[in-house]
Amino acid sequence: MDGGDPLRRHVKPLGLRVLVRIEKSEDRTTGGLFLPAGAKDAIAEADYGEVIEVARAEADDEEGFGANVSGIPEGAKVLFPKGKGLTVPWDDQLRVVNVEHISAIVDEIESDDVH
Repeated sequence: MDGGDPLRRHVKPLGLRVLVRIEKSEDRTTGGLFLPAGAKDAIAEADYGEVIEVARAEADDEEGFGANVSGIPEGAKVLFPKGKGLTVPWDDQLRVVNVEHISAIVDEIESDDVH
């Protein structure tokens, strides 16, 4: 290779699976104390991330996307048990997760909107 653009890959989940980008937890406790690198992740029971791709039916035309067959909307924030999902070899923040392992969809609400 000549040092140009790196190889680009697009992961298309199959079956009832979604591709999730794991979001790292903050490195502070609610009291403001800093935690050592990875400490909070090590004790967490669940992973949290954003669905960035969903399993789709075959498209009717060459330019369109097929219908989402996963049942989980693209862009959803989700919780699933730690250790579930297949780690993508070239990006350790990506997981291919079976829909049955997704425990919850998380709605993020600004604190000003909470009554």
